[in-house]
Amino acid sequence: MDPIPPLPNVTPDEAQAALDALGARSVECVLGDFTAVARGKRVHRDDFLSLGGCKLPSVIFGLTTTTGEPKGVIGPMLPATYDDMRLVPDLATLRPRPGRPGEATVICEPTGRWHAPHFGREIDASELSPRAALRRVVAAFEAQGLQATVAPELELFLLQRHEHDGQVHLHAPGAHPAAPARERACEAFSLERVSHFEPFFDELFAACEALGIPACGHAHESAYSQYEVNFRPGAPLAQADAVFRFKRLAREIAARHGFLASFAPKPFLNQPGTGMHWHFSVQRTGAEREWPHLFAHEDGRSSDSLAHFIAGLQAHTPAAMAFFAPHDMSYDRITLSDASPSHASWAEELRSVAFRIPGCGPAARRVENRLPGGDANPYLTVAATLGMGLAGLAAAQPPHAGDDEAHRLPRALGDALDALDRSETLRSLFGAPLVDAYLGVKRHETAERNACTDPRHQWDLVHLVELA
Repeated sequence: MDPIPPLPNVTPDEAQAALDALGARSVECVLGDFTAVARGKRVHRDDFLSLGGCKLPSVIFGLTTTTGEPKGVIGPMLPATYDDMRLVPDLATLRPRPGRPGEATVICEPTGRWHAPHFGREIDASELSPRAALRRVVAAFEAQGLQATVAPELELFLLQRHEHDGQVHLHAPGAHPAAPARERACEAFSLERVSHFEPFFDELFAACEALGIPACGHAHESAYSQYEVNFRPGAPLAQADAVFRFKRLAREIAARHGFLASFAPKPFLNQPGTGMHWHFSVQRTGAEREWPHLFAHEDGRSSDSLAHFIAGLQAHTPAAMAFFAPHDMSYDRITLSDASPSHASWAEELRSVAFRIPGCGPAARRVENRLPGGDANPYLTVAATLGMGLAGLAAAQPPHAGDDEAHRLPRALGDALDALDRSETLRSLFGAPLVDAYLGVKRHETAERNACTDPRHQWDLVHLVELA
């Protein structure tokens, strides 16, 4: 495993100038955990400048969705004394916080060392960071003279939730609390229904612009009260940052409008689930190359490199499903499939496969990974896809159809976690500290869910509708 590249060094004078340019009196330091929930704190600009960021307890990387603390993680891997990490800001992500004059927000990565008995050595907090893991993969591409371009498509549900007879129920909201109009059945691709929520989407897209999120369109999707938002293509790290920020924005703004925005993978068992589809293309770098696009020849033929990239995805996807489908509820989306792939299959244009090659010209030839759910961590998802593809380019093996029983993907989170535990490729890609801490957190989370006396889906509706 290559070392994690350091973030660009920023002097206090440069940080102060950046804050001055935004008129920022306070700074929100933001860290994404394994679930990609925004953790952190807001600090006065003077404290931010003196500390070069802020401090946060290391326990963040040992908490489940319900803030459970796995005994196999807290102590053996993370300090039981909750030692602090320092959050180091990436000033390239510094933006004004929408609707909060005088406040800036910046994405950070952790650093700080401690002895971890589970690994028999000191580890650094950066080894647990999903964002840092993605930066390592991007650096591996650069070392091969390659760069990737990615574009996500996010699905989300707009919901209201209430309890009746001790059970949680979901239904479509009105555009505001007093609105009489409700969606009664799926109104797929209805512009009329979308227009009811224009105030929400207007505010959401304005906030996206302030944060540099390249959202470029939206529509009603093919499930009850479900919508899709599309992004323009961009660099992998910037796109993962954008999705991380977008999910938080959507939830915050929906709450102000009186309803929930949810990325839960399967809130309605009889409706299609929530996808987070990613399009990947790869380019050669270097001014001497006249045709930079790795996945196709200039005459329009797909290249062998495209086939090898897909073969790498197929070979390692059973383990990566622990990242693409990170909750027990995620497997309802797969086992109760409604255009959600259940095999490591590929094809041109076909939307029921895991890895689709959209119809397009050679300069736009790309692979769409249709496996991740809306609950997936964008950093882990992009890092896994690109890392597996790079392994496929190195192995130079042809892909298989992937639609037979031998290539069926894990049908439960426990099976996916076991596959991740065994995967030498993903352990090399992410490092043992991230993989083992992630496994500990997710297995503890499953145990919490299994201890629920209500139907398992009720645990999901209580906890994942707002946090997935």
